[in-house]
Formats: sequence, structure tokens, C-alpha cells
Amino acid sequence: MRARQTISAWTPAPSAVFACVLAALLTAWWGSVAEAKGPPVRIGALHNLSGPLGSIGRPSLAGARLAVEQLNAGGGLLGRRVKLVARDGRSDPAVVRAKARQLVRTPQLAAITGLNDTAMALAAARVAEQAHTVLLTSGATSPLVPSQFPGYYFMACFGDNTQAAAGAEFAYRRLGGRTAWLLLDDTTDFTRLLARYFRERYLALGGDILGKDTYAGGTTDFSAQIARIKALPAPPDFLYVASGPDDSGRLVKQLRDAGVDAPIVSGDGYDTPLLLQDAGAAAHDVYFTTHAFLDPKQGTPRQRRFVADYQAAYGVAPTTAFAALGYDAVMLVADAIERARSAKRTAIPAALEATRAFPAVTGAISFAPGLHTPVKEVTVVKADGKGLALAAVLRPDGVPAP
Repeated sequence: MRARQTISAWTPAPSAVFACVLAALLTAWWGSVAEAKGPPVRIGALHNLSGPLGSIGRPSLAGARLAVEQLNAGGGLLGRRVKLVARDGRSDPAVVRAKARQLVRTPQLAAITGLNDTAMALAAARVAEQAHTVLLTSGATSPLVPSQFPGYYFMACFGDNTQAAAGAEFAYRRLGGRTAWLLLDDTTDFTRLLARYFRERYLALGGDILGKDTYAGGTTDFSAQIARIKALPAPPDFLYVASGPDDSGRLVKQLRDAGVDAPIVSGDGYDTPLLLQDAGAAAHDVYFTTHAFLDPKQGTPRQRRFVADYQAAYGVAPTTAFAALGYDAVMLVADAIERARSAKRTAIPAALEATRAFPAVTGAISFAPGLHTPVKEVTVVKADGKGLALAAVLRPDGVPAP
């Protein structure tokens, strides 16, 4: 679907009318001249549109497309139009790797954005690093990957150590959870890291983890794991569940149907429409950490404006913060291109490293040489069985080392 651009109405002061008109004419003229001289600026968008990660990958790509529409409505970049080169990784690391190879061979490609999972980002990062091409992940939250690929890998999102610490502090301080049961999908890097960082921070706070259990991603029957929770001498104050989006609603529903009513805390893998679609009313007392709460009445003015623009473009509100991350990643690359005065891929890394307090939808973003993971606040969202509500926005006091 092609986004429909909406422009907010405004009325300039009379003395500014002529200057505004002249500036618009000059911009249009210069843009047409520059575009005639060169090809469009190409930005890659590698997202998982199908498979288990599709429920967050599709909104991410929609956010990226919206960013490009807005850039072109504003005159493009360096007087040239912007073209998004989108590819579907199909939630398969081998496919992601192959699509990344296609992208790095694309003429006039400035950078690659996208991907919301650590295993997928790892599959593309080596390709991008070897091709000296920036890969700016929108939502792959492992804080380990930037050090593995220090030249060209950047993150628009916070790290799992930050969101797991925020989840631990929220559960301990806001929910009063002194005992926890840890359940994780042990087949993905994302869920293993999330559980590890949660455990480290929660124990440091003085919490007690009564036990840990695992399952394989894609499991449809959690009865064995549920039986072990119910066999505890006393129920835990809450469960911390590290799982991906495809398992979220199914797991919550089976827990609630079996009578496990303790609050459930999780990470941004639960920021998917599948949570409410699959669990329905059973998704009560569920809290998850994520990158923004996209609501037309709550959040920052920038977030509310993004929601309005997204809804105007697509006819529906964004269903997950990954839509905003896809948008932010493209806008970060665009900002670097403008400041570098070049769309050549060799100019992008240094320009990104010079980014300071970029006003992203998901929070201000800064990079520096050797620091390619932004320090950002964490949003906590509550599901009450009917919908979602903002529970907290916090910056954790203690963050485990990557």
C-alpha cells in the first residue's frame, strides 16, 4: 500500500508569505535539477514480513515506507528522491543473509535498515560489515552485536540488558514482586539474553527466583511447564516470560485457562497484536517492556503525531512500537545523509556516530565512536484483557553489562 501523505495546516505571518513561496519554488526547482542529474537515494529495508516474526515485521516496514513518503514530500535528500528497497527475510536467517547480499550489491544504496530479531540481525550483519555498508537495525535488541560488528552495525532500539533491567525493576518496585518464576524460549538468542539479563538485575534487587523452565519456540502445548508452576508449594508473585511474538498470546491463554493468575511480565516480544488476538480476555495482568506506547491520546507529541500520520497513511493505527522503530531507522539514516552532504555508503558511519539527541519517535538517540547502542527510556505497557494501557516510562537504575 502506498502511503497517503498528510500535511498539517498552518498559517504563516503575512510578512513571511513571499519568503515561504520563494523558498518552496527554489526547493522544487533545485530538487528537479538535482534529480535529473542523479539517481534516487536508495535505502534498504530488510524486514521479516512472513513467518513467526511477521506480526512485528510488517508494521516495521509500514513505518519505514511512511518515513520515505514524508522525506519525498519534503523534497527528498540532497535534492534527490528517496527510494526504499524492501526485502522480505521470511523469518529465516538463510533468507535474510541472501537478501542482505542482494541489498549490498544494489547501486547507490546508502545503508540498510530493518530487522527486529537478534538471530536475523546476525545473519545480515556479517554481510553488511564485509561490504562496508551500514546496517541500522530497527528492533534487534541484543547489545552484543555492535561489538561483534563495530564498524557498520548500529541500533535504533535499546538493548535487551536495558529492557530486562526495566522489567525487573518494575516488577520488584511497582508490582511488589519478591518471588518470580522464569520461563523462556531456549531456542533464540533474543529470549536467552532477555532471561539472563532479567535474572541478573532481579537478583541484584533482592528478588528470589523460585525456579526456571524452558520451552522451544513454536510450542503449542505448555501443559508440562504449567504443571511445574502449579506444583510449587506457594505460587510466585509473578512470572517473567521471555518469548517471541508468535508464542505470546497462545502461552498467556494456556496459563490463564489453567488457573495461573499471577502477573506476567515480558519483553518487547509481547508487543504484537497476537497477544490480544490469541489470548483475548485471558491477557489480563500482563506487562511488557517496549519502545513506545503509540496511542493518539497518550505519549509525547511526536508519538501522537506519528500515530496520526500512520493512521492517515494506512487507515489503521499502528499496532506495535516496531512501526515507530522502522520509521526512526530510516529517519536516522536520512539525517546522517543530510549532515554528511553525501549519500555514499562510505560517508554514513561517521555521520551516524556524530548523531546527538536525534528526536526519534521512540526517544532521543545519540551515538558516538564505539557506542552504537542508544541509551533510551523504556516503556512498560499493561494488557488488561480488553486492550492496552501505558503503565510506566522509566530508565532503569542498574543495567547489566552486555
